[in-house]
Amino acid sequence: MPESFDPVSLEILRNQLEGVAEEMGELLIRSAYSPNIKERRDCSTALFDAAGRLVAQAEHIPVHLGAMPEAVEAVLDRDPAPGDVFVLNDPYAGGTHLPDVTMVSPITVEGSIIAYGVSRAHHADVGGMSPGSMPAGATEIVQEGLRIPPTRLVDGGDPREEVRALLLSNVRNPDERRADLRAQRAANDRAAERVADLASEYGVDRLWDGFAAVQEYSRRRMAEEIGSLPDGTYHATDVLEGDGQTDEEIRIEAAVTVDGESLSVDFRGTDPQVGGNVNAPLAVAKSAVYFVVRCLTDPEIPANGGCYDPLSISVPEGTLLNPTPPAAVVGGNVETSQRVTDVVFAAFTDAVPDRVPAHGQGTMNNLVVGSDEFTYYETIGGGGGALPDADGIDGRQVGMTNTLNTPVESIETEYPLRVERYRLRPDSGGEGQYRGGWGVERSIRLLTDATVSLLTERRSVAPAGVAGGKPGATGENLIDGEPVPAKTTRSLSAGTTVTIRTPGGGGYGTPDDRSNDSRRDQ
Repeated sequence: MPESFDPVSLEILRNQLEGVAEEMGELLIRSAYSPNIKERRDCSTALFDAAGRLVAQAEHIPVHLGAMPEAVEAVLDRDPAPGDVFVLNDPYAGGTHLPDVTMVSPITVEGSIIAYGVSRAHHADVGGMSPGSMPAGATEIVQEGLRIPPTRLVDGGDPREEVRALLLSNVRNPDERRADLRAQRAANDRAAERVADLASEYGVDRLWDGFAAVQEYSRRRMAEEIGSLPDGTYHATDVLEGDGQTDEEIRIEAAVTVDGESLSVDFRGTDPQVGGNVNAPLAVAKSAVYFVVRCLTDPEIPANGGCYDPLSISVPEGTLLNPTPPAAVVGGNVETSQRVTDVVFAAFTDAVPDRVPAHGQGTMNNLVVGSDEFTYYETIGGGGGALPDADGIDGRQVGMTNTLNTPVESIETEYPLRVERYRLRPDSGGEGQYRGGWGVERSIRLLTDATVSLLTERRSVAPAGVAGGKPGATGENLIDGEPVPAKTTRSLSAGTTVTIRTPGGGGYGTPDDRSNDSRRDQ
C-alpha cells in the first residue's frame, strides 16, 4: 500500500470513489426515458483507471458489472483519446448481449487520461427479428439486433452525428433510444466532473496511487478469505432446459479448486455451443463466478478489480460458455448466467455447507411484448433459495439480476397493456427446516396486437433443495390459459392474456426439523 494512504485516508478515498459510481447510477436512472431504466433500473455504472482496471462500482446488476472490464479492454484496443466517447454492445468484443449497450468515456485531467467512466444499460430494443431484440428462435447473432463493436460516438469532443443516425436508424422506438443514450452520456460526464474534483483535492499522482491502493486492499482481503476455505476440488453439474430450438437438456459442469489463497473454476465437461440463443459469452461466465465468490466471502471487501485477482476461470472455446461467432447469445446473458450461478454455488456445498443457500428460482423469466410502436421488457422475480438459518425471500430477483419490478401504474400508463393479476404463489417454495421463497404470478392482457417473446427456465427441472430440503415449484408460461414452451415467440391479437408463474426456491434442511421459531410466514 502506498505510504501516502494510511487505513483511514484509504477508507475515505474508497468511499469517495464508490460515491462517484453511485452518483453516476443515480443520474442515469433519473435522466433515462424508458421505464426499463428509470423504473426497473436495468443499468450499471463503474469507474476504471487508465489501465482499464476496475476501481469502483455501484451496487447494480451482477451480470453487467463482472463483464464491464471486457468492454473497457476492448475500447483500450481502439486507442482512445481525450474527448472521445465509445459505444458498444458486441458480445464478442466486450459486451454481454445486444440489448446491453455500454458507453465508455475517457476522463482527462491536465491533458492525460487518468480514468474511464463506464455505464451499461439494457435498451428495450436494438433491432433484430422481433420487438425487444430477444427472439426465442434466434440461431445467429444478426437475428438478435444491431451489433456494435467499440465505436466512437464522440471523437475528440466532436459528436459523430452520422454514427448516432446509423444506430437510431436500425432500432425500434428511436426517440426512446436517443434519450437513454443521452442519459448514459450524462452519467459518464458526471464521473468526469467528480474525478476532476478528486484530482484537484489529492493531486493526480496521489489519486493514481489511491486507485492502486484500493485495488491492492481488495486483493489482499479476498486472498485471505479464499485462504480460509478448505483446500480441494469440488464438482457440480446442472442443465438448461433446451435452447429454443429443441428441448434437449444442455449440460453445464464446473470444477472449483481452492489452493491456498487462489481459487480456480474449470468448466471442462460443459456441452458445446448450441444452435439456439442460450450460448453465453465468456464475460458472462466470469460474472457468474465473481458473483458467487462475492456471496460466499466477506461482503465488506470493496468490489473492484483487485478482489478478482486471486480468481481464475477456464472455459474451452466453442462451448456453451465461450462460443464463437456467429452464435446467438441473447438468452445466455439472462438465463445461462443463472444456471452457471447455480452450478458454482452447488460446487461449494461440500466446501462451506453453512454458507451455501438452496437454489433460487434460477431464471429471470424474461417477458417481451412489443410492436413497431412500443416495447415492454420485464424480468420477473421469484423465490429465493432457503438459507442455512432463514426462509428464502418471496417474489424477488435472485442471482445475476438485481432489477426492480415495473410498477403496475407505469405499465398501464406507458404501454397498451393491462395487468390482470400480480400476486405471490403460495406454497411454491420447497419445504424444509427453512422453506424456499415463493414465486409470483403476473398476468398481462394485450390491448393491441403485439409480438410476445418468452425466455425462461426452471419449467421442467425444479430448483433444488439442500441438506434434505425439498425442491421449489417449477414455473409455468400460459397464453390464454394454455401452456406454452419455456422459450417461444408468438404474434398475438389484442385481448390475449399472457401469464407467467415463476418458480419457487428450494428448501434447506429436512421438513421434519421445521419449528415455529423457523417459520417466517406465520
